[in-house]
Amino acid sequence: MNKTKGFVEAEISKALTHWEKDFLGRGSVSVKTDILRDMIIVTLQGILTPAEYSVCKTQEGITTIKRTRADLVEAGVQTLKEIILKLTGEEVKSFHTDLSTRTGERVMVFKLFHNLEKKFLK
Repeated sequence: MNKTKGFVEAEISKALTHWEKDFLGRGSVSVKTDILRDMIIVTLQGILTPAEYSVCKTQEGITTIKRTRADLVEAGVQTLKEIILKLTGEEVKSFHTDLSTRTGERVMVFKLFHNLEKKFLK
């Protein structure tokens, strides 16, 4: 692989921002991707709408928003896995995500079959 780790991380961030806009109708404020061993860790800031923050003032609202947002991401998880494969050449073994209703931040972790970080070490 002749691309740098930073370049691939930036490409993943850009692709996930594009996916959010196309699939969810709006993108996050910022996206940061880190490749660590056999994981790709993506942090998305500012994903909740003002209306969702209002709903999150109660425990029931928090549960509803988390469930709805999780269902939306799960509906597009196959496309996310394809994006990772296309940009890294690695298949995704498992996908994990959670959302903070307090900060409006989502973390996505793509667990790969192989150590992607090793490809960048020479």
